[in-house]
Amino acid sequence: MFDFITAFMAGGGLLAVFLLMVLENVFPPIPSELIVPLAGFEAAQGSFPLWALVVVATLGSVAGSSIWYALGLWLGERRFLALVDRHGLWLTLDRAEAEAATAWFRRHGPVAVLLGRLVPTVRTLISVPAGIAGMPLVPFLLYSTAGSLLWVGLLAVAGWLLGENYKAVEAWLNPVTTLVVLLIVALYLWRLLRALRRRRGA
Repeated sequence: MFDFITAFMAGGGLLAVFLLMVLENVFPPIPSELIVPLAGFEAAQGSFPLWALVVVATLGSVAGSSIWYALGLWLGERRFLALVDRHGLWLTLDRAEAEAATAWFRRHGPVAVLLGRLVPTVRTLISVPAGIAGMPLVPFLLYSTAGSLLWVGLLAVAGWLLGENYKAVEAWLNPVTTLVVLLIVALYLWRLLRALRRRRGA
């Protein structure tokens, strides 16, 4: 992954940063924790201004997240509930829980999107419930941009300051990302086992 990112950015400049950030939000295994610090290092070498990097990377991040938002919007609450009715066991949701989750997101969606953009893996996932809950486009873009700007800004400045040691950013964040993924998987498995036990006991 590192070789792919460095090779792609070698001659692509800010356009490569934008495209990689779009892909990072569509395909989470491509890590912004490496893309942006590397670009921050390049900015420190004079390849492009740091402010331009932050703007372009933020736009790419928001563009990528908007794809998942559009998917959630297309799915909508009606299709989502129908999906839960058919595959609720594997989604670890029943209709009441799905309706409650959608109602919660309608009340707290802006804060969820803003904070979610700062958490690895959740950064991608948070856009789907925003679309399902019918969060208006403008607030979604505003809060998603604010969260992405903060995340990208921190990574870019870290890469700028660390220079050739920019990979230390990924090395430090990688355990955090792994922990978040493990917690998400563990929560899913726990809910799935609980649902299976309920079904057997019914």
